[in-house]
Amino acid sequence: MLYAVIPAGGSGTRLWPLSRAGHPKFLHPLTGTSASLLQATVERLAPLTTPDRTLVVTGAAHVAAVARQLTGLPEENILVEPSPRDSCAAIALAAAVIAQRDPDAVMGSFAADHLIRDPDSWVRTVQEAVRGAEHGLLMTVGITPTRPETGYGYLETGDETEGTPWRTVAEFKEKPAAEVAEAYVRSGRHLWNASMFVWRVDVFLAELARQQPALHAGVTAIAAAWGTPEQDDVLGTVWPTLPKISVDYAVMEGAATAGRVATVPGDFGWNDVGDFHTLGDVLPADDAGNVVLGTDAKPGVLLRDTANLVVVPQSGRLVAVLGVRDLIVVDTPDAVLVCPRDRAQDVKALVDELKERGEEGYV
Repeated sequence: MLYAVIPAGGSGTRLWPLSRAGHPKFLHPLTGTSASLLQATVERLAPLTTPDRTLVVTGAAHVAAVARQLTGLPEENILVEPSPRDSCAAIALAAAVIAQRDPDAVMGSFAADHLIRDPDSWVRTVQEAVRGAEHGLLMTVGITPTRPETGYGYLETGDETEGTPWRTVAEFKEKPAAEVAEAYVRSGRHLWNASMFVWRVDVFLAELARQQPALHAGVTAIAAAWGTPEQDDVLGTVWPTLPKISVDYAVMEGAATAGRVATVPGDFGWNDVGDFHTLGDVLPADDAGNVVLGTDAKPGVLLRDTANLVVVPQSGRLVAVLGVRDLIVVDTPDAVLVCPRDRAQDVKALVDELKERGEEGYV
């Protein structure tokens, strides 16, 4: 049985003003249903694991909201990181805590804020990754690219392992320029890196010790105190000293160079819900291509002669839109955003400017 780890961090700045630091995107119902992205992630894991083997790693500010949304999860399975230290510290802490419970465990790490259109296919892909992990490989789930996307990192793959669907991962690639992305897609050897990982905890921790000995020593010390009266003191002392680095940089790139990483290509309608334009592409639309999030809200939304809008009514006011197309309209109690859909990636710049102006209350 797989142990599932869900890193639930980040503030989703390209989904501002809906997503805020205090209530980030994984807590919002951006799935086309009443379920939040986090709840949908846990539901998707049900064929692979159980609530007692499902852990969420999140910040102190989000613990109460996570617990409210995941009432079936044991309280001790919500691991609190005192401050953001990037993905490696969060995932490594979970791996070390799991290793204390079950040294032979296989664990998977799956982000809290992704959408999957075909969960059955996703489950089958993860099961293949588990097989690879049982053979001692550090596994990733790679996404078969559908377009030359510049917003994702890529995995450069080698040959298939005989008798399996696994491919070796030769190299992790940064987010590419447009022409490079086009070459990647044409090559047939590159997959999107969705940051889904599956491995035996002992194999991962050994690789962490080889490449990041300080981080390994720190999470091992914290895990040894986990569940004891010393937990908070050790966590508060050691956590701020841990390197702030992603798991890709810290472990996976070096492991790939050493021939220890493989991937299972997946095609299951994956999307990382990075911005409002993306939401407009993946959520159900009306006949004119308009997507309205949260249609149960009253008084709701009035659209006339509009096309390809993404409208997010969150203030309780009526949102009326007339005679426009290809726009994003987000109405929250304290902020309104209007922008063209093709500028959705630039919303982050507004958040950066608000921070520079010291207007943290809007962030």
